[in-house]
Amino acid sequence: MRIHVSFIDRVGITQEVLALLGGRNLNLDAVEMVPPNVYIDAPTLSPQVLEELRGALFKVSGVQAVTVVDILPGQRRHLQLEALLAAMSDPILAVDGAARVLLANPALVALCGREPAGELVSELFGDSNLQEALLEQRFQLPMREVTLRGQALLLDAMPVSDAGALLTLYQPNRIGGRLAALHHDHAEGFEALLGESVPIRTLKARANRVAALDAPLLIQGETGTGKELVARACHATSARHSSPFLALNCAALPENLAESELFGYAPGAFTGAQRGGKPGLMELAHQGTVFLDEIGEMSPYLQAKLLRFLNDGSFRRVGGDREVKVNVRILSATHRNLEKMVTEGSFREDLFYRLNVLNIEVPPLRERGQDILLLARHFMQQACAQIQRPPCRLAPGTYPALLGSRWPGNVRQLQNVIFRAAAISESNLVDIGDLDIAGTSVARQNDGEVDSLEAAVEGFEKNLLEKLYASYPSTRQLATRLQTSHTAIANRLRKYGIPGKS
Repeated sequence: MRIHVSFIDRVGITQEVLALLGGRNLNLDAVEMVPPNVYIDAPTLSPQVLEELRGALFKVSGVQAVTVVDILPGQRRHLQLEALLAAMSDPILAVDGAARVLLANPALVALCGREPAGELVSELFGDSNLQEALLEQRFQLPMREVTLRGQALLLDAMPVSDAGALLTLYQPNRIGGRLAALHHDHAEGFEALLGESVPIRTLKARANRVAALDAPLLIQGETGTGKELVARACHATSARHSSPFLALNCAALPENLAESELFGYAPGAFTGAQRGGKPGLMELAHQGTVFLDEIGEMSPYLQAKLLRFLNDGSFRRVGGDREVKVNVRILSATHRNLEKMVTEGSFREDLFYRLNVLNIEVPPLRERGQDILLLARHFMQQACAQIQRPPCRLAPGTYPALLGSRWPGNVRQLQNVIFRAAAISESNLVDIGDLDIAGTSVARQNDGEVDSLEAAVEGFEKNLLEKLYASYPSTRQLATRLQTSHTAIANRLRKYGIPGKS
């Protein structure tokens, strides 16, 4: 039977309560003191003895209540902790202040093949340096690599006040999944590729087909066309979608850093390296996808190492001698002409053919027609929300300039132009003067050069209205399509002498 005695907190009252229990020779399994409360687990306490004990307890000055409870608070917390740990799929250890194992969840027991309670961390992992580091830094260690029964794992320590810590073990690809989730801050899948033009529909159809094929994919296209977005969409619709997607820009890092980021490094590989070594993207993305952006900038040495990996899925960490084998799909992208680079000898021919098993060409923005306006409106809505200003829209007068620009920076440049316009425009209607595209704006018509921006704008405006009027043969339909007023459209139809004007 378990009982709860509550009392007024005063000096000596706890000893008096315990003395009454001791005087009856009760077999006590547990006593929890949480003044002004005492919780007692006495299996041999009968109802008759309880009534006599209750009477004696109430004679103690300050005792307020004696009740029967189903479980002691500490026992409840222990059961809750066990249930929580059992529900965790990652192996977890609870250790005391001396780094001795107090509790291990079922995932950890299954991993190490025994119940490790009572063992020191150094005994469990066979690593005295780990034990020393945990104690010296009071369990505030950065994540580091450990080995348990020959399996490489990442250990994360979380101090628990002064009572020890919780140690969690992760497989490298589990951390990779978390890293990937942090970067999924936009829509996944091909719905993220906005546009209805023929080039973008053709791209989506081809990408949908190659996404399902588990082979290397080379994505080519000009800078800023959205090659990484295509790569993410291919991953999201592939059989690997539930595993990590991790990316490396080959042009952003020098050779030695790119190698360690991609393949990781062994303990003591170089000065300043983490003591336990560090897994690279290949290990973190196991069962998932690695995206190599700007693959044309990869050094000859890394090209050779990547080629070997593509041959059998294995590699060695920087400074290591152990072969690591993973299952990763490689997607790569470049704005450069790799075939020309192969001819010139600056890119390995054998690597090119291994990367170019499947391929996709992302169209430049200037070839996507009305997608430019659709994207511009989307970026305007996005920008207004981001800078927390009232919603604004593009004036119809901006359309010819937007459609006529060559957009050398493609979608990325358009997004920057729209963001800048939303930031500087004082009106809720963004006009041509707010768009910083003078250097790339309309300068020529189909029938040759024009004399001024005004003439170019009028020419594009007329062409646009003539094309759209066939599908929207009334001023009201056309005004709705172009998101402007009926009067503005009527005036322009009259100005350009387009049939059906009102």
